[in-house]
Amino acid sequence: MLNAGCDIIVSTPGRLLDLVEEGHCDLSEVSYLVLDEADRMLDLGFEKDIKRIINMTKKGHQTLMYSATWPVSIKQIAAEYLSNPVKVTIGSSELSASDTIKQVVEVIEPMARDRRLCDLLQKYNPGSKDRAIVFVLYKKEAVRVSRFMTQRGWDNGAIHGDRSQYEREAAIDAFRKGTCRILVATDVAARGLDIPDVQLVLNYSFPLTTEDYVHRIGRTGRAGKTGLAHTFFTIADKARAGELQNVLRKAGVEIPPALLKFGSTVKKKLHPVYGAYGPKDGEDMKKATKITFGEDSD
Repeated sequence: MLNAGCDIIVSTPGRLLDLVEEGHCDLSEVSYLVLDEADRMLDLGFEKDIKRIINMTKKGHQTLMYSATWPVSIKQIAAEYLSNPVKVTIGSSELSASDTIKQVVEVIEPMARDRRLCDLLQKYNPGSKDRAIVFVLYKKEAVRVSRFMTQRGWDNGAIHGDRSQYEREAAIDAFRKGTCRILVATDVAARGLDIPDVQLVLNYSFPLTTEDYVHRIGRTGRAGKTGLAHTFFTIADKARAGELQNVLRKAGVEIPPALLKFGSTVKKKLHPVYGAYGPKDGEDMKKATKITFGEDSD
């Protein structure tokens, strides 16, 4: 594996390929490959890197994929990598949230969110051992919301793409230790962040996908504990109203009348390769037939 000698490597795809190309790592004897957050890893941005890594590993290696959500488009990509797969599902195979999380959805005007954010923090008021994560959508929004909260007397840390690795780690460490009990974050914290006693997840901005919503609120209600997820939903998010209603309905949550006014249509997700002509839910895409065109026989 690594020239320094080890049996297990934990890495991002890009960094692992850097080590291979620099001659510091050999994957030819790897017999066990694990892809965590596989739905995101196999999205368009990482597909080529994953294929390269798979081709470098030992023939006949075992592959495991883990994900809290498994969209149809990703099922098709995963099918290319797995041979005689066994699927293990804990809970529902459909998009759903943990039943240990109380979900509250509030339809709100965008300009009213700042004042409402302060009201809710005062209402829920994380205790000395409890923590809250405020999710936003963009880096600039994270900076602004974090600054606004500080000005209103709410001590907080922030993590987003414009912060250095050191700054991110420092913010998460303070959050984990409880010296800072509120974290403002983009979706960089929606996955892989396992910190106990996160009492509240507050979605200041709704994410771009409902799958990301499920991942976000999954930062609370972990390890058998209960948690609360309070979500702001605006007119700009109306395209995801139907999907959100389905998630709430499966969790037995009463759907707010204001959310129902946006309609319940669920827009078909486009396949990353076949677009609108991809498979329907539950269907398998037929493998393409390779056609080779010969030279003209003139």
